[in-house]
Amino acid sequence: MVTSQPIPEQPIQELDIDLSRPIVYVLPQDSFSDRLALHECCLKLDLPSPFAPLEIDGEEVPRWVALSAAKMLTGLSKRRNDFQAKFEHLLGLHKTNPQLDVQVIPVSLLWGRDPGKEQSVSATILADDRPTWLRKSLIIAMLGRDNFIRFSRAVSLRYMAEQRGSDSDIASKLARVARVHFGRQRTVATGPKLPDRNVLFRTLLNSEVLKDAIEEEARSKGISIEKARQNAHKILDEIAANYSDKLFRVGDRVLGWLWTKLYNGINVRGAEQVRQLSQDGHELVFVPCHRSHMDYLLLSYVIYKQGMVAPHIAAGVNLNFWPAGPIFRRGGAFFIRRSFKGNKLYSTIFREYLDQLFKRGYSVEYFCEGGRSRTGRLLPAKTGMIAMTVNSVMRGLERPVSLVPVYLGYDHVMEVNSYHKELKGKKKEKESAWQVFSAIRKLRNYGQSYVNFGEPISVHQFINHSQPDWREQVADGNFRQKWMTPMVNQLANRLMCNINDAAAASAMTLTASILLATEQHAMNRTALERQLDIYLDLLRAVPYTSRATVPEGDGKAVLQQVLDLDKFEVESDSMSEIIRIFDGTAVTMTYYRNNSLHLLALPALIASLLLRQGEQPRQQLVNNIHSIYPLLQAELFIGLADNDLDNYLDGIINEMSHQGLLQQRNDNVAPNGKHRAELLNLANQAQETLQRYAMVLSRLQQEPDIERSTLERESQALAEHMSKLHGISAPEFFDKKLFNTLTNKLKELGLLGEDADHAKVAQMSGLVLSLLTAPVYNSIISAK
Repeated sequence: MVTSQPIPEQPIQELDIDLSRPIVYVLPQDSFSDRLALHECCLKLDLPSPFAPLEIDGEEVPRWVALSAAKMLTGLSKRRNDFQAKFEHLLGLHKTNPQLDVQVIPVSLLWGRDPGKEQSVSATILADDRPTWLRKSLIIAMLGRDNFIRFSRAVSLRYMAEQRGSDSDIASKLARVARVHFGRQRTVATGPKLPDRNVLFRTLLNSEVLKDAIEEEARSKGISIEKARQNAHKILDEIAANYSDKLFRVGDRVLGWLWTKLYNGINVRGAEQVRQLSQDGHELVFVPCHRSHMDYLLLSYVIYKQGMVAPHIAAGVNLNFWPAGPIFRRGGAFFIRRSFKGNKLYSTIFREYLDQLFKRGYSVEYFCEGGRSRTGRLLPAKTGMIAMTVNSVMRGLERPVSLVPVYLGYDHVMEVNSYHKELKGKKKEKESAWQVFSAIRKLRNYGQSYVNFGEPISVHQFINHSQPDWREQVADGNFRQKWMTPMVNQLANRLMCNINDAAAASAMTLTASILLATEQHAMNRTALERQLDIYLDLLRAVPYTSRATVPEGDGKAVLQQVLDLDKFEVESDSMSEIIRIFDGTAVTMTYYRNNSLHLLALPALIASLLLRQGEQPRQQLVNNIHSIYPLLQAELFIGLADNDLDNYLDGIINEMSHQGLLQQRNDNVAPNGKHRAELLNLANQAQETLQRYAMVLSRLQQEPDIERSTLERESQALAEHMSKLHGISAPEFFDKKLFNTLTNKLKELGLLGEDADHAKVAQMSGLVLSLLTAPVYNSIISAK
């Protein structure tokens, strides 16, 4: 009757539990069924059972302690609770034995996670914190398969025993803290009570802000107040979610089945910090990158399985089609139009609805790229939702708000083929039920998926740091301050950098990167395994950030992972095995390469500088990288500050020397000729990026006063010509968005515009051109 889900999945590793020290569990209430469920879970996790005897100094002590005593049918406690006495006894044992250090692990059990409705008594039986045995029997019968067992970090009783105060004071304090802890954990898992949808609508429509907006709508369109109110109600009905816990219980099973069909595993990193923020009372706003329609399902599923309430999700109104729309809506989706322009009533209603979600304490999720990435790169953020979040904070939201960046990655993205058709000019297909059924029909194993939570950003702290006196400036309710837009843009850029900081270098992305960097998109198997080893060792020895992840195993094991997915062709001849990209799929492979391109960009730049320019002083090498770095930083959302950059470059150069790729003589660095092939493959990771920079800079050097729009248009045309001339398969090579990002950065650096530093343009142009191959260099120089 009972199926339990531990949170986290590997508590020994994730919570640093020391099995060599005694363990005592603290439970919210005395319940035999809770202990039995915990017993079965502990056996699977290699933790000691709550029923296992614990002997300390020849004395047997309980393995578990409950804060509250069991309750009889009458509602009275079955017996006096001896929680405090048990802890006083344990603390006393620590004073007589200075070597003793018991780990106290709080464990909460959630039988179902229905938050219930506001002003509703239907969930009273299931929500009772101290049910009688009869109620508990009903709970197990109804929700036994939805039991979540949440382990928390251990508390050292040795540390507690050494604190000041009597044993009774410490035990009382521990009891109070534990009760608050368990209460917060329940809120984290279930979220606040859900409002009745119609009651929420009435509340919003009767607010002063929407009353004014409705009156203005009536005046501007020459309609009655009642008609304008009906229009507002229709907009609310189009937008608002209709969250259902029952759907999540069903969805847990359906998606669990789906993921086993689709993926060999879902790799999750960084969830513990997010859980702690939620438990500390933070309003969480999840901001993931957007690769696929699968993102909505995967992230909600992962958040739910990690013991947190699934968020309300801002979804494009294009997904509001039958049958997906109603299902998504009950899964927490609220729908948003592509544009608010010209519809003040809609924008006001949407802003007020979002504000209500924040005020009521619901976590929220939105994709700030404005759509799915068609190239595999992060797109520049659309700042509308971020600005609304900032406005909600500035309007007096008391709870701290944390933006949680999330990196999502896949070994296979189901829409990738349609993306490349769209990039070639084919019209995007409208989402429909037929697409859903077609996708289900083609289900097969797609390898691994990755969900990495990045470094959260406190919105309050960000605003305070950017504009310390903002409260005085917006006291009159005017949020249209001149500093708002630059601050929101800065916040958006920080978010995108934090997403990339948590990137997953997977077997798929690394193998695709290596093969695309070869002339024929093919490589001897042994050489490919060797190149994978180089990249793996580099990423492990000098991590891009502490949140970035690297696949386990050596090059041979990593290569086998992708070969098992039939993503690459394997040919054998009399000499060796050749691994190649299937004919016609090189464009598809660029998508996966671009997912983690930023992880190899700076090592690739080091290799390019040394291969093309030869031996040079180490400081000159670093200075040249600093010259190009701002362009890379803007395009690839690399978040390393100047000091961090220097440390990172030192680490990379030293590691490449350790691997034998480079040679260091006194203060000089030189490429090792014996490993030229490996260095060339690494250098080629940055070639297409450097080629785009060379096109723009050389054209800017030729005509310093060129209009920015003309520079972008001509550079894009040259890039498209170059892609045909030199067989460049990456569709983003001539993407106008990348040229727009580049010219934006050049203008910011003072290299484009009326007051541009022409000498610096010439210097940077010469540097970038020196890093290109001779054929590409000649094509750019000869272009008119």
